[in-house]
Amino acid sequence: MVLIKSIDIFTPIIDEPEITGEIAACNVTNDIFAMNVPEISGMLVFLAISTRTPMEVAEGILKGIKNFMEKKLNSRVVGGHTIYSEWPLIGGEASGYVHKDAIIQKQGVKKGDKLVLTKPIGLQAIMASYRILKDFPEILEHYSKVELQKSIDLAVKVMTTSNQDVVKTIHAYNDFSFVHALTDITGFGLAGHTAEMLQNSDLSAIIDNIPSIKLSKEISNELGYAFDDCYCHETAGGMLLAVDPAKAEDFTTTLTSNKVSNWIVGSIDKVQPGLVRIADNAQNVEITKL
Repeated sequence: MVLIKSIDIFTPIIDEPEITGEIAACNVTNDIFAMNVPEISGMLVFLAISTRTPMEVAEGILKGIKNFMEKKLNSRVVGGHTIYSEWPLIGGEASGYVHKDAIIQKQGVKKGDKLVLTKPIGLQAIMASYRILKDFPEILEHYSKVELQKSIDLAVKVMTTSNQDVVKTIHAYNDFSFVHALTDITGFGLAGHTAEMLQNSDLSAIIDNIPSIKLSKEISNELGYAFDDCYCHETAGGMLLAVDPAKAEDFTTTLTSNKVSNWIVGSIDKVQPGLVRIADNAQNVEITKL
């Protein structure tokens, strides 16, 4: 058995303290799940707040982290550290145990592999609209506020839904060697993390199906985010798996039966080492629910 540990810290992107805590816990623990570790043994919390931050805000963040760890992961907070800082920082360190032979690394793709994604992209644009609606609503007045709010609610659900069920689905197979590579989609976007999967290989990838939160493409184009290139930043995004094509249909069906959203978004080919291409006829699929 080996101990897997990871640390992640970021700035809050939403005003509600408890939701901020849940997003932080999800983001931190997803790094462990991205190594195919099925359980989190515990989380150490890091919180940096200003001396002027109301105590109920700090308490709300910690409560959100605690609730996520205990209620969604059946794990716990085992300690942590707090400091004063003019800029709020939230995150921590998570750990888990797994047999060394069960680890699925980020690299290891094979020609012909299907790329499976378990959450839609588009969080950067939608969470930008969350802030704009509060501070400069006139910028988005040509959008329906009702539809925008639905997309914001979906974005929050995406960021507070753990990737643990993806890993549990993998471990439900006696032999899961058909999953050749695994990572989660965060700050580098779908294309950026796909490029990481291609490192140390002579292979390339093509993305031809882009599941995205409704309105994220339009808002990205207005605000200048790299949606069309699939480099938009994500937070606590889905898993990206390179799966043997012979097992792809069975695996995606099993994910669906376990209530894990999933889409085949592309494949691995051999055009130019390390190249990630967006197909000219790539289909953008607007997602309204997980």
